[in-house]
Amino acid sequence: MAASCSLVCCGEENESDKAVIVRFSNGSVTSGGRLDVAMYKNQDERNPRKKTRRIVAAEADKLCYVGTNFGEGSMKCNNVCKYYVGVLNRATMQMEVHEAQLYNLQPVIPGEATEELKALQDTTVTYRDKVDSLIEAFGTNKQKKALSSRRLNQVGGDTLHQAVAQAAHTVINDKGLEALQQEVADNEVQGEMAVHLPPCNPAADNPENVYLFDDILSPMAFEALDEAGSKMASLTREEIQKMRDSGGSLCVAKHLENLPSLGEARKRASRCAFYLSMLLKLARQKNVYHKFGLEEGCPRSVQSKLLQTFTVETFNNGRVQNIVSSSMRAKLAAYSLALLLHMNCMVGDLTLLHRDLGITEARMIEIAKSMGLTLIRPARGKANTGELRDTNRYASLVLPLVKYEAFMEQRKRKKMH
Repeated sequence: MAASCSLVCCGEENESDKAVIVRFSNGSVTSGGRLDVAMYKNQDERNPRKKTRRIVAAEADKLCYVGTNFGEGSMKCNNVCKYYVGVLNRATMQMEVHEAQLYNLQPVIPGEATEELKALQDTTVTYRDKVDSLIEAFGTNKQKKALSSRRLNQVGGDTLHQAVAQAAHTVINDKGLEALQQEVADNEVQGEMAVHLPPCNPAADNPENVYLFDDILSPMAFEALDEAGSKMASLTREEIQKMRDSGGSLCVAKHLENLPSLGEARKRASRCAFYLSMLLKLARQKNVYHKFGLEEGCPRSVQSKLLQTFTVETFNNGRVQNIVSSSMRAKLAAYSLALLLHMNCMVGDLTLLHRDLGITEARMIEIAKSMGLTLIRPARGKANTGELRDTNRYASLVLPLVKYEAFMEQRKRKKMH
């Protein structure tokens, strides 16, 4: 009669108490007793992810086997199921049941790097380099030609980069770092405003040719404003005063009060006044609608040109919408000032203009400086009795244009008492 045995549960077990069950990926091992088996654990006991990592190594006469419970070579079934193994004690005939963990032992050939070592060695290899190596090995002739061409261009780019670096180093040694930084700062200040200025010819021999009138108001738009200019010229003094009281058209009202009496000069002045009123009205808008200026008698062609030049198109609820951004408002100020110079013998009233545009006086002065204009400050001192002193600031176009230095504001620190 066969002897009987009883099962004994070992209760709670630690990670180190788990039994180890191994299987060999290349088949069964007949001489298992000749294997020298060892287990290694991670030394970092504080890290919850690393403290359970184990490596099982088995060494035979001709081959070594290695298995892990982490990484790509580990068996995923350990995370899904729990395995138990029974160990029979022949003396007491009791079988102890222990929790087990499975390991997949793979043969390791001496001299070959493992997957982890390969991964560590290949950290510097980018995805592009891996694709290039595949193209070299298995790519078509067209792909190989494209790869060769790209590598030649890369070599040319590296050579150009070295040449530019050498040239920059030479320039820095010649001029000095501080002088170059100041030059870059000046160019940045001028470049920000240059995008929004009218076309400029600083080498012109006549002030009227620095900012050409045709660049501000094209000949086609000038002819289209015939009817609108006639209505502007026929305004009465009461209507001009009403325009002044409503605000936003102080420059236009002042210009209409001094219109030439007859001839082509009156037509030109009235058309310029109407176009200036459209620029000033557009500068005070935020969202511009498709009916802008039509009620005042602005031709459709001129309105389209205004929206195209001085607004930015955006999409709102599936519709195209024109808005006047801060940069477009600066562009409107520059064009308005240039037009005002042509209307008033190359002199513009900055105080009235900045009020009509709805911007600060400092911003208006900054735009005038970027255009190279000469600022005219009001004379100091007390006026005679009964006279009103003109406190407005003016800008005039005088050749050669003035080049202003960039002003860097430095706040004074308050003294602590």
